[in-house]
Amino acid sequence: MNIDKLITTFDTGLRTLFAQPIASRKRPDSEIEDAPLSDDEKKQAAALMRINHVGEVCAQALYSGQALVSRDATIVNALKQAAIEETDHLAWCEQRIEELGGRKSMLNPIWYAGSFGLGTVAALLGDRWNLGFLAETEKQVEAHLASHLTMLSPTDLKTRKIVEQMQVDEREHAQSAHALGGMTLPMPVQFGMKFASKIMTNTAYYV
Repeated sequence: MNIDKLITTFDTGLRTLFAQPIASRKRPDSEIEDAPLSDDEKKQAAALMRINHVGEVCAQALYSGQALVSRDATIVNALKQAAIEETDHLAWCEQRIEELGGRKSMLNPIWYAGSFGLGTVAALLGDRWNLGFLAETEKQVEAHLASHLTMLSPTDLKTRKIVEQMQVDEREHAQSAHALGGMTLPMPVQFGMKFASKIMTNTAYYV
């Protein structure tokens, strides 16, 4: 395996976990004024955005693991493009968490390691499995984001706008993966992914 690729992969992990992410796009909520929120509303929004931040940490790990093993240049380029947009999400979530007085998950290194391993295994199974895993992941993330919109305060327009843009991007990533030949994963695999995701989100809400 190319040593430069390994170094880049290691660097991505360090930057994701310990560096301040820099978005390539303007925040979707940049022109929206911050509305007065109660302490409970802020706490709820911060916890939900912490979950979303964990999801973006996992996304970076998945893409990194998949790109490390995949030998198809088209797929690797698609993964890199998706990772750029996920970096935007990472930055937006982190900034919004700080504004709400919250904190990031203390278990981010664990989430990253586990997701990197899953991405690597998916890529080793072949490109159709790799892309199918990516598509299903994005589909489930989009569903999580939709549920968060029902839990956020209606007056918290800034957080809602960020989540809505993330939804759009995740949907596009899933569509792109299918267009490149991603297969529909077997139901037991989909169920297993949902079960693991539920454990992660329930834990990240508090830790």
